[in-house]
Amino acid sequence: MAEALLNKIYGDRYTAFSAGSDPTQIDPLVISVMSEIGIDVSNCRSKGLNIFKDTKFNCVVTVCDQAKESCPYFPGGNLHLHKGFSDPSEFKGKPEDVINEYRRIRDEIKDWIEKEFG
Repeated sequence: MAEALLNKIYGDRYTAFSAGSDPTQIDPLVISVMSEIGIDVSNCRSKGLNIFKDTKFNCVVTVCDQAKESCPYFPGGNLHLHKGFSDPSEFKGKPEDVINEYRRIRDEIKDWIEKEFG
């Protein structure tokens, strides 16, 4: 979500790339909540950190929830930023509560991006 949001909001100033320590498929609920705000991530793919191991970045941003996992250190950035967000896929509840949790996290990420990069 963070990659797509940063590229959509500030794509004229930044190019975001996303990777994770345990890549899987794009969560269908992420596709759904992002489409609600006009961002299509249905053709995105989950990528592992190794794909970027030889890439030099101006800034490396980690957004995992430190309380639940340790964020891997990724060298290659002049600046490192971290902001922990809960993983909405771990939320348990009724379907309407689960989708609302995805929306909440999406909106938290969007608000942080607008404050941090705006």
